[in-house]
Amino acid sequence: MLTSLKEMAGRRDLIVMLVVRNLKIRYKGSVLGFFWSLLVPALMIVLYGFFAHLLRFAQSQQNYLPFLMVGIVVWQFLTMCLNDSLASVVGNSTLVKKAAFPRLILPLTMVAANLVNFLLTVVILAVFLAAAGAAQAHHAVAVVPAVLTQTALCLGLSCLVGASNVFFRDTSHLLSIALLAWFFVSPVFYPIGMQLAMLPKTLNWLPYLNPMTGLLAIYRLALIGEPLFVPHVLISCVVAWALLPLGVAVFMATEHRFAEVL
Repeated sequence: MLTSLKEMAGRRDLIVMLVVRNLKIRYKGSVLGFFWSLLVPALMIVLYGFFAHLLRFAQSQQNYLPFLMVGIVVWQFLTMCLNDSLASVVGNSTLVKKAAFPRLILPLTMVAANLVNFLLTVVILAVFLAAAGAAQAHHAVAVVPAVLTQTALCLGLSCLVGASNVFFRDTSHLLSIALLAWFFVSPVFYPIGMQLAMLPKTLNWLPYLNPMTGLLAIYRLALIGEPLFVPHVLISCVVAWALLPLGVAVFMATEHRFAEVL
């Protein structure tokens, strides 16, 4: 693994080129370009806000609209990384077959491109929340560990998905089902208290085995001042960071077969 990291450090130009290429491909021929990244979450916010009102979530959560906006934007970063990771290796089959370079660069640059997009979106969201009086600037520094931890999670899972899709083309279907299920067990559009209310107090740590539960809590602390329980959030962070070496190890253990399968 250390050898691959050294090789990747020596391929900085290739990494930058692929990140830029991925960003250009995303918006090639698009009139609105980057602003599609804002319109999609905006539409999701409207839809989920409507259903949340029907289901009374909005009445139980103070400042529900900022709460929902943070959840949707953060979730969008995860889904974009994982959906794009399906093509991280398969979509670069010519490069994989003909060029010698650390294959780990492929999911890395895919995640990096989405990270650039996400950071721009977060800046716009933070400005909006500040203008609306919903931002809590004294917790803003918490966004840094949140972004780092979510990026580690996305890279680990992207390595797993990218490698899996080389050998099992049903991965895309399984991923869409998994993301849908994961969305509804994560407190994206409802407060975590609704999950905790269904569990005995001795098991109130259980929802935090889902790394997105803790990550959403940290982002909401950073952006809108939502309180969190640190010991439980740390469980989510440990799970998120543990998935990074797992994903990288699986990817590197299988990359020698990519060229022959593609």
